[in-house]
Amino acid sequence: MDRHPLYAIRDVPGKGKGLVAIEEIPEGTRILCEEPIVTVPQGETDIPCLRATVARQVDALEPSLRQAFLSMRNIHPHENSVEQLYWGIIQTNALPVENGEIACTIFLEACRISHACDRNAQKSWNDNIKKHTVHALRTIKKGEEITIYYLGLDKSRDSRMKSLKDKFGFVCSCRLCSLSPEQSRESDRRLDRIYQLDGLISQGFALGVFLSSPLQVLRLVDEQIRLYNEQGPNDTGLPRAFFDAARVTIANGDLARGRIFAERAVSGWRRNGGSDSQEVLQFGRLAYYPSTFEMYGASTKWKTAIEEVPRGLEQDAFEDWLWTREVPQRKGQPADLRNRSYFPGFDDLPTDRDVVSMGVFEYSIADDPQPRRRHWCFLAEIVDYWSLLRLQIEVKDVNGETLPLFFYTEGRGTEVSPADIRKGYTVAILDARHHAFMFDRPGIRHETPKMMKVTIYGVSRQANFRLVTANAY
Repeated sequence: MDRHPLYAIRDVPGKGKGLVAIEEIPEGTRILCEEPIVTVPQGETDIPCLRATVARQVDALEPSLRQAFLSMRNIHPHENSVEQLYWGIIQTNALPVENGEIACTIFLEACRISHACDRNAQKSWNDNIKKHTVHALRTIKKGEEITIYYLGLDKSRDSRMKSLKDKFGFVCSCRLCSLSPEQSRESDRRLDRIYQLDGLISQGFALGVFLSSPLQVLRLVDEQIRLYNEQGPNDTGLPRAFFDAARVTIANGDLARGRIFAERAVSGWRRNGGSDSQEVLQFGRLAYYPSTFEMYGASTKWKTAIEEVPRGLEQDAFEDWLWTREVPQRKGQPADLRNRSYFPGFDDLPTDRDVVSMGVFEYSIADDPQPRRRHWCFLAEIVDYWSLLRLQIEVKDVNGETLPLFFYTEGRGTEVSPADIRKGYTVAILDARHHAFMFDRPGIRHETPKMMKVTIYGVSRQANFRLVTANAY
């Protein structure tokens, strides 16, 4: 066990023994690194057998360590049985270990650290060095108690309160649990949305949406990170979210953004678990060489070089570029045709399945029962056109991809004036979607005349196309 001068074990009012900083501890500092004295094996379900295993380990400890173990809090009755006494201390104090062999362990100092839902430190088992580590999630002031999170996933306030009372016998009074009812409900709503986004993002990778419509998945991650930051600084879920953003961008050939996202992910993992943590060792190289990622090259639709990062931008403008965010347009200001949020290419259009499963372009929130929609406009240059059973236009999008546009309107395309259909003209379709035709290659099935406008601008030109040009805007 490593002794460390950053903290001392002291009495904490209302909590018993705890760890208190005896000097300022900077964010990311490894506060302690400790070996276990008692371990509980993984997979064993026979409680009497587990009790006997623990008892043998405790009895084998040197007297000072055994006395330190016995001085730990025990909220479970032991009925004068030594094995039950030991087991009660384990149930009250043991910390989990995720290495496949050990279920949980006792550490003489780490197990003294108190719980707080808005903890200032992160605990983790480092399987590379076979020790338990604790790192500062933010700067901890001198005299401040060091706290960690006892539960697994972040839960709503009521769920946290119940779990802590049932498992550990106390009521949490941390800042997060002491919020006003209104603030607490808002915090719970953020947590619910964060977990919902987790499922949607995972679904986006499982269904391949991160390649077919990567902008949708990136939007979800952007929202998730915003909610994490609103919940509190340096949330332990942030590194994984940034890694998801890195996966999306690198898989689509965007090394410039991918490297930045990878840097942020690795930096967060380093802060939470140290430079020798499994995540940093496994993915640290991506922060320098994103092209080594196994997904790189799956798509080249966002292809950039590492150095293609804009210089001289203010922080907010840089973040807008990084996330390809929609920048609100001033009234009468020309829209930026390069903004793929407003003007996506064909590959970035959602399919009907994407809209249902990902919930990006059409969604509801708890406070708003009405669907909220974000509009987008598909621009493409007319390459050819003809009419048999219905009007068909061959168009080319901003990426140079050609695709069919079939009219399934009531008049089968007769609503469009023949004078407006010319090679080199641009079609602008509001809320277009990717459609898989059984009789042709994928394209666009157009059903509502008022949702399309034809202009004389070639899509290859940087024309001052305004959103108000199209009838439906």
